[in-house]
This record gives sequence, C-alpha cells and structure tokens, in this order.
Amino acid sequence: MADKNDALKARTWNATHLPDLRGRTAVITGANSGIGFAAADALARAGAHVVFAVRDLERGRAAAAKVTGSTEVRRLDLADLSSVREFAGAWQGPIDLLINNAGVMMLPEQRTKDGFEMQFGTNHLGHFALTNLLLPHVTGKVVTVSSGAHRMGDRAISFDDPNLTGRYTPQRAYSQSKLANLLFTLELQRRLTESGSPVRALAAHPGWAATNLQSHTANPVARGLMLVGNRFLAQDDRAGALPTLYAATQDLPGASYVGPDGLGEMRGAPTLVGRIAAASDPAAARRLWTLSEDMTGIKWGIEIAEAV
Repeated sequence: MADKNDALKARTWNATHLPDLRGRTAVITGANSGIGFAAADALARAGAHVVFAVRDLERGRAAAAKVTGSTEVRRLDLADLSSVREFAGAWQGPIDLLINNAGVMMLPEQRTKDGFEMQFGTNHLGHFALTNLLLPHVTGKVVTVSSGAHRMGDRAISFDDPNLTGRYTPQRAYSQSKLANLLFTLELQRRLTESGSPVRALAAHPGWAATNLQSHTANPVARGLMLVGNRFLAQDDRAGALPTLYAATQDLPGASYVGPDGLGEMRGAPTLVGRIAAASDPAAARRLWTLSEDMTGIKWGIEIAEAV
C-alpha cells in the first residue's frame, strides 16, 4: 500500500508540496519569464529568498514585483563572460539552490560577445562559467534545465567545432546545447562526488511548456507550428516548472534527470526520466568539460574554492 501511495503522490505532485524554504537562497537565471518565473514565484512563496539573475533589469524588476515573497534582481548576461564574472564576483553568502534555467532556442546563426555560437555559448558555456565561479558559495543543489531536444540533431557534441561553422542549423545548434547541459551535469556530479562535496547536480526538462521561448525561432513555419502547439498541446509555464522544482527540492540522487511523466514526456507530473546514451557517456562528459574550460578560461569551481 505504501508503494501505491507513493506513486499517487508522485502523479499529483505540484508546487504546493514544496518544503518550507525559509532561510534558503535560490539563484535562478532567466527568472523574469516562462518556467523561470514560475519556479521563482513558487520558491518565493515557499519562503526562499529568490535572486532573479536576468539580462534586462527593468523586465526583471517588473517580474519580481509580481512575486509574493522575498526577491532580489541582479543583472546577468550569459552571452557575455565579463557579465558572468561580474555577477559571480559580487556574490557574497551561501546559495542553497542554483538553477541554470535561462536559454535561447533555435535562433538564426549569431555569436555571443566572446565569439561563441549563441545557443552553445548561452545555454551551456554561460552556465558552465557561472556554476564554476559560484560553486564556492553553493551548499545545496545545482539544477540545469535541458530539453527533450537533446535526442535530436547529431546526438553528439561537435568537439572539433562547437560553433558549427559552415554546418549551422538552428535545430542542430539547439540540440547540441541541450545535450551539453546533460553532459555538464554528469561530469559536475562526478567531480563533486570525487571531491567529497555534499552538493548535488541534477538536470530537468519541462516537456512542452507554452512560453515565449519558441517565439524567437529562426524558421517562421516552425515558429507558427510551435505557437499552434503551445495553444493546443502544451502545458502552461507553471506545470512546465514542476520538473525544475522537483529536482531542486526533492531528495534525489546526483545526476538525476527529471521530466514530465506523460506521453513523450511532453506534459504531466514530474518524475525521473531517461536520456540518450550519448548524454550518459562519461568520456564525452569529461571531454566537454575540458573543452568548456579551454573556451571560457574558467576552471573547476572546487579548485577555486580551495584557493580562496
């Protein structure tokens, strides 16, 4: 009977089941809209002090003003490593939850301020740099938002040319960045475990959630289809935030991956989900970590902590 009750609880789990988070601090990138805002609102209502790490301070402040609870807004542009360094350099105090949520999706080909392909640079490298720089302050969990799109594209990181020069397509670049999120989580957890750190790294994906992320895709036909899907197939942003909240607050093993339990993992209650073999490859995860260090110039965060 206990197993049946546990299964029922999992199927009905929602943001009202969050633990008391008073005294905890959560940093959420891209918290001004979509599932980032929904997660920020839920965590603040549960008592956490939530830091909106956003590119646009005006939009961030407007979003934070809608939240019931303790909030703070700080500027962070993940497409600019100098902004990432500035954000991390100004941080003081513990971080109980670092939620790497912000992202861009299927954009026309463009570059970050540091010359990286925009989707790989923002979705992966920006969060890689931020996490390592903040890791000396993190006491609880790092949750990185990936996507079911990691199953698409080339199903491999283009290690020799992550910028996809001459081979760029919006879908290929997006899929690569989401695969990178999972490999980053895998290697981060391995390093945390090896160092004896109690911090846990997890990943989550929202399924198909109706947000403004899809409105920026490069292909107008794909954009139109996604908008139709948002209206008739998708769950709302609050439901889309549940896997992130579940990963952030439930007692799950490191390197766990959380997504919706419905058909195709598009919608439903949060549960542990699978990933493609390429996302569980420890050799690829280590190689990506080395590549990311070389590209950003930012090293493993525990070494930074020991040096401080």
